[in-house]
Amino acid sequence: MSFMRLALCVAGVYSMFLLWAIAQERLSVPFQSLDGTSADKFRSPLFLGTCQSALSSLSALIYILFRRRHNQSISQILGIDSAPSPQPTVNGNGKANGVANGKTHTNGHANHDKLSTRFSTQSLLLRYLQCSVFITSAAPFGFAALSYITYPAMVLGKSCKLVPVMLMNVLMYRRKFAPHKYLVVAMVTAGITMFMGFGEEKPSKSHSSSKNGNGELSMSTQAIGLVYLLINLAIDGATNSTQDEIFARYKVTGQQMMFWINLFCTVLTSIISVLPLPYIPVLHPSDSGTELSGALEFIRTHPSVKIPLLQFSLTGALGQLFIFETLQHFGSLTLVTITLTRKLFTMLLSVMVYNHKLTPGQWGGAAVVFAGISVEAWVKRKDVHAKRVIQEKEKAKIKTL
Repeated sequence: MSFMRLALCVAGVYSMFLLWAIAQERLSVPFQSLDGTSADKFRSPLFLGTCQSALSSLSALIYILFRRRHNQSISQILGIDSAPSPQPTVNGNGKANGVANGKTHTNGHANHDKLSTRFSTQSLLLRYLQCSVFITSAAPFGFAALSYITYPAMVLGKSCKLVPVMLMNVLMYRRKFAPHKYLVVAMVTAGITMFMGFGEEKPSKSHSSSKNGNGELSMSTQAIGLVYLLINLAIDGATNSTQDEIFARYKVTGQQMMFWINLFCTVLTSIISVLPLPYIPVLHPSDSGTELSGALEFIRTHPSVKIPLLQFSLTGALGQLFIFETLQHFGSLTLVTITLTRKLFTMLLSVMVYNHKLTPGQWGGAAVVFAGISVEAWVKRKDVHAKRVIQEKEKAKIKTL
């Protein structure tokens, strides 16, 4: 049963996110207009986020309701009943304090417990909202980076989340890391530098002024894309470190976190999409008054965008379910291994489907990056194995007593 569950999780993560990656790259290139006279690029990243987060929140809710126990309340199902129940203390006479003659005397403790519950729930929801703000802010930078760097470079950069996660954990929560992680960071940085430095291919769309005399991308253009990617990764690092903090402080499941974060993301992006914002580079690149109206008008005049948009939203929502299912039943080590190999196959699939041309130096840079991440996975596996050996020895000692 465990093997079948793992096989299902691996198949789900691979299939959903490989299809998601193909749709994401397709959405980054121009679409032919309805009359066939022009080709334009979809410029509504927040609308993309709204579609995916809405479906993700709905799929998480369906999953939670399907897996719920019959005696659970709504607050327990949604993971907002986070405060521990008050436990009666026993005095020296063997009687519970606050109970006499069959009646319960709270002595003010009940009100304190209600306040504690409200405070705990409020702080949990604020953490979810914080993650949602980070995700909403990060998405436009990742989408904009594809106008300046190729999709394989984007995938390779997204494979290096360890660097911003470490940085944000140190800056925001004062956490420390093992020495080997700094070696991993150095290898990842070197690999990314090689990949960007040896690249000769231009992205799907760029401005003519950004090319040099040979029609290739200038270093300044690649630098802009790299900056956008680094901003995206830094905000992603803040998101992951905040999620770690939520798991450490509150008793919630991955699906409950998935539901609330995506619900808040949907609300945030929906509100921003209907505001008449001016043109803002990266954050609001649409020329229309509202992003929602611009997105709907683009869909009307460019109907070929509907299929990749639906594919992007649906596969992203279902893929998150497999991610959290893997995390819940098999732990972060297995999840890291699956996502690492998945991103490698994503890059290879992008090269084959969209005919990207990578130089030998870029292949070498990619190898250095994945070697660095593999070091991290190997050390984690070694640590987990050592902990299991210690646990088994402790169990054996208890049995001999």
